[in-house]
Amino acid sequence: MKPWLSAIVPVHEGARFLGETLEAAAAQRPDGVEFLLYDSSDDNGACRDIARNFAGRMDIRHVPTPECKPWTAKTNRGVAEARADHIAMLHQDDLWLDGHLEAVRAAIAQAPGAVMSIGPSHFVSVSGEKVGQWRLPFAPGLHAGSRLAEKLIVQNSIAIPSPVIRREAWLAVGGMDEALWYTADWELYLKLMAAGPVMVRKPATTAFRLHGSSLTMTGSRNAADLRAQLETVLDRHIAAIPPERRHRQGRLALAAIAANCALAAGSRRDWRTAIRGLRPLLALGPLGLARFLEATRLIERVMPRLRLSLAGRM
Repeated sequence: MKPWLSAIVPVHEGARFLGETLEAAAAQRPDGVEFLLYDSSDDNGACRDIARNFAGRMDIRHVPTPECKPWTAKTNRGVAEARADHIAMLHQDDLWLDGHLEAVRAAIAQAPGAVMSIGPSHFVSVSGEKVGQWRLPFAPGLHAGSRLAEKLIVQNSIAIPSPVIRREAWLAVGGMDEALWYTADWELYLKLMAAGPVMVRKPATTAFRLHGSSLTMTGSRNAADLRAQLETVLDRHIAAIPPERRHRQGRLALAAIAANCALAAGSRRDWRTAIRGLRPLLALGPLGLARFLEATRLIERVMPRLRLSLAGRM
């Protein structure tokens, strides 16, 4: 029987969290969901064995990919090989929470023509404890994708386990740019938003795990590459913003790039660079700063990380 959803699970040295990730998915009773796990680990089969433990509880296929390490390439391959009409991305350290599949099916039924549905998420710690909310800067309901893109161009505010994407739309826009190891998902969402309507789900039914070995933590330590990747997405998609709002949103986006690079510098304890990088925020003025904070969700993205870091739990 054809599945209704294909969950792509790119794995690399993921044994620390993979079992918990798959257990949370299995708890949803995922009938009609196929899990495609692409594994480039050199771990003596540890991730393979974890996947095998779930073979009786879900439709799961473990595919060794030692030649293919980038998560972007594994995800694109998964979409190409998926059998379902809709795609979800489930990374080895993230979680589906209670009610996730019900919320997703309801969104598909309500807006079958949407290129994707998205929802808010939670931040969780290494132990799986909820430590904060990751809200969307969009109201629930069906929206023209181009309108959502006006805020998304400022900052990627979508947690990666949240979107469920129509497979034909993914393929039509060319999937992920595999050269963008840090911003490929953000750029994909902007391409999809240019292609059609987007359904925003109300409940937060996914969780994004914060830990020191995540790609967002380790990758952001390469300052020049991080800035280049952020600027690449802005340069590619700013022209799609209506002319009357393009300058304003572009200015906010440049401030967001500076802020992201400043936060990355702070994670390296380069405080001088971090403080200097936050100066563009002050130049926005009170109204601009309010728009910036609403679009970026900066405070709620930073505070859970800061609390965990200060407690030595990252």
